[in-house]
Amino acid sequence: MSISHYIKEIGRGKDGARHLSREQAADLLGQILDGTTGDLEIGAFCLAMRIKGETPQEMAGFLDAIHQRLNLVHASGPTVVLPSYNGARKLPVLTPLLALLLAREGVSVLVHGTPTESSRVVSSDVLALLGVPALTAVKTLAPGEVAFAPTELLSPALKRLLDVRRVVGLRNPAHSLVKLMNPVAGKALVISSYTHPEYAISMAATFGQIQGNAMLLRGTEGESVADPRRSPQLQGFINGQCVLQHEGVKGTLPSVPDLPKDIDAASTATFIQSVLAGASPLPPSIAQQVEHILRLVKQL
Repeated sequence: MSISHYIKEIGRGKDGARHLSREQAADLLGQILDGTTGDLEIGAFCLAMRIKGETPQEMAGFLDAIHQRLNLVHASGPTVVLPSYNGARKLPVLTPLLALLLAREGVSVLVHGTPTESSRVVSSDVLALLGVPALTAVKTLAPGEVAFAPTELLSPALKRLLDVRRVVGLRNPAHSLVKLMNPVAGKALVISSYTHPEYAISMAATFGQIQGNAMLLRGTEGESVADPRRSPQLQGFINGQCVLQHEGVKGTLPSVPDLPKDIDAASTATFIQSVLAGASPLPPSIAQQVEHILRLVKQL
């Protein structure tokens, strides 16, 4: 099979390209994930979608293809899913802190990700220093357990699609899809984040299309944890129905908590341990996020 007829539709430029149906999008990405397409076709797909932009219907179809092929992680109770793909550039990556805070409340937490830029500090390195090594095989999570799953464990083909960025230098739909997908068999809540306001609209619409259970916020440098310097808007989704949990406050908060000046993995892990031990204050925005996540988990 070939995806050339799809590329012909989506590759006509920003104004001339045609949108795909959910079924067409699922077939297109399914062929890419199954390895039936060549490198040239994959490159054309990535560039065409980058220029055209994805519709919520297309994203729903792409997610259908991914979910049909994922190696799912099982859990004995409700699970919070934390995608972690952006890492730290200016601020410490505190996604591991969010994961451990939720686990302390008895919730299973699955963090998944892979480095997408070599220069950033990633959650997996911080978690390893905190006693949470990367999984080498899928498993069943216990209540109160945190696990980190590398993307290649969940879907080697999706990892390869993410790695196209290192060749062409541009993001492709996979970079958004990993923040929307649910790799858990059973009740789960996906904590999804965006970097630019326009993505908030399209990602919310996608959760509606797939009837997803999620929280959506503008996270810290694209991570799924609230920015300690701000009070972001929090949107909750249960079966695709959106509820505004927190309206958010524009701009930087008047009082900003002290954060480590060094953002390397060791410094970040030390800071997280200090917060968990009560020696350093928990940033209010993260405390608020934990509270709202737990409210959503009760509705699963």
